[in-house]
Amino acid sequence: MTITKPSIAALLTASALTGIAMTGTAMAGEHTTSACLITKTDTNPFFVKMREGAVAKAEELGVELKSFAGRIDGDHKTQVQAIETCIADGVDGILLTASDTSAIVSAVQQARDAGVLVIALDTPLDPAEAADATFATDNFRAGKLIGAWVAGRLEDEVENARIGLLNINVSQPAVGVLRNQGFLQGFGIELGDPNKWGDETDPRIVGQDVSDGNEEGGRQGMENLLVEDPMINVVYTINEPAAAGAYQALKAIGRENDVLIVSVDGSCPGVANVRDGVIGATAQQYPLRMASLGIEAIQEWADKGVKPEPTPGKDFFDTGVSLVTDQPVEDIGSLSVTEASERCWG
Repeated sequence: MTITKPSIAALLTASALTGIAMTGTAMAGEHTTSACLITKTDTNPFFVKMREGAVAKAEELGVELKSFAGRIDGDHKTQVQAIETCIADGVDGILLTASDTSAIVSAVQQARDAGVLVIALDTPLDPAEAADATFATDNFRAGKLIGAWVAGRLEDEVENARIGLLNINVSQPAVGVLRNQGFLQGFGIELGDPNKWGDETDPRIVGQDVSDGNEEGGRQGMENLLVEDPMINVVYTINEPAAAGAYQALKAIGRENDVLIVSVDGSCPGVANVRDGVIGATAQQYPLRMASLGIEAIQEWADKGVKPEPTPGKDFFDTGVSLVTDQPVEDIGSLSVTEASERCWG
């Protein structure tokens, strides 16, 4: 689909925000494509890898890139300020991982009204169509892969599963819901409302708790689940730090070797935990590719006024996901730990 790109005002001078990083060189007399990358933080390894992808592709294509980040996950105000600065700078496009997917929409609309292409990376906006495009992992598929793997590993014991689920937080953000519901469906459990977790009636589900996506939260959440049923034998976790915490809680009661823990991320430390037996399987996503493709899309927008198309059959551009395990299950494609170590977050 070809869309005529509105003209953008000449570059304006704006006050710099803390954490700006720039790459690319303007050429005299020529328009240089410019872009902003705005992430939730600049310390989370996921976003560090995302920035690496954006910087490398920007340097390759000669795109001028400015990078911004919130001070902490949830720092919505700083992200809004970054969008305002990018608009004032007259950039061609913004790559955004929003801390608050609904509150950011008005700022995003201002950018789009100014002719700026806005691409959500990893985290869809609410509503998703508030951005021009979304480049992300198919989080439902990521969950399905690890759920099917667990069912395959249990084989005839699948009906005796005792499942505990460690989610992100009580607000049930879309990414967390998709992974949770994908896992349950992949395992073979009938879903209730697929837009939320916790309404399933399958007796194999012992309970659901939250982890805040970190190791300490995973440990505490696992301890809570063990109070409900000390014989849990399957644990789903929202991400690999939560999985590491769950493992520590199980190890403390001597059950680390008889519980299947699965997760989503595919980071280098997470893949190492698969190798070491902390995690049975994980689903690997590719933030570097998300950002690299995003820079390419902004270049295409600047050159031709063409917006990126979603993956056929989906409402976003699927940047891929792979099951990682050294205990493969028949009919479920997977990467070995060695293969995944070479690709982690690439």
